[in-house]
Amino acid sequence: MVPALEKILAATKSMVFFGGAGVSTESGIPDFRSVDGLYHQKFKYPPETMLSHTFYETHTAEFFDFYRQKLIVHGAKPNAAHLRLAALEREGKCRAVVTQNIDGLHQAAGSKIVYELHGSTLRNYCTRCGKFFPVQFIEDAAGVGDGVPRCDECGGIVKPDVVLYEEGLDEETMENAVHAIRGADTLIVGGTSLAVYPAAGLLRYFRGENLVVINKQPTPADAMANLLIHAPIGRTLDPDAPVEVQKLHKNPCFF
Repeated sequence: MVPALEKILAATKSMVFFGGAGVSTESGIPDFRSVDGLYHQKFKYPPETMLSHTFYETHTAEFFDFYRQKLIVHGAKPNAAHLRLAALEREGKCRAVVTQNIDGLHQAAGSKIVYELHGSTLRNYCTRCGKFFPVQFIEDAAGVGDGVPRCDECGGIVKPDVVLYEEGLDEETMENAVHAIRGADTLIVGGTSLAVYPAAGLLRYFRGENLVVINKQPTPADAMANLLIHAPIGRTLDPDAPVEVQKLHKNPCFF
């Protein structure tokens, strides 16, 4: 528990949470940009290339091999951060969760209003007829022919509903996220380095009273925060857990 954070949560009437990969690391899902993350591993092509729309179009079988190995995660369960945010929504305090993650753990924890900026591995659709398929369909295609999942209705390629490099974010999702952030009195930014745009640019729409940043490492938003906490986000949001805060900064104008 961080008393300064609990004070803000007790007073908020319309909070929005904006999160990234660090929210799910405590569920065992690696952060791509960490020292041991995907972007520091060696592959035939750079991960940014293999997760691009061009690579999907020109090396489709290799794309799906890589996607199945590195992006589909098994056995991950919501952690204390996911569960606390869902509880805050039930209490009428959390207006929305805006996430850069594609793992579906916020919904698994019980959150209802979740704007997934980069899509979800749990949704997959036929690029020809639009039929949707579960993630298991993508996995089951491995070892069948060239390993490319094809629609059982029309034969079109079944593509994961995730945003690849070179693809734009969904406009409706972005509009909903902007609307939620603009109307919030509290914005909690957690588990993100704020290095990925245009998602990170959403912070500029916040006009509320309290900006809280929770991240192990420094972020570009640190200087603007009312409350800055350098600590794991799951333990920070867990009201019953002791937290060893690496750095706690409070804006004296607020506190």
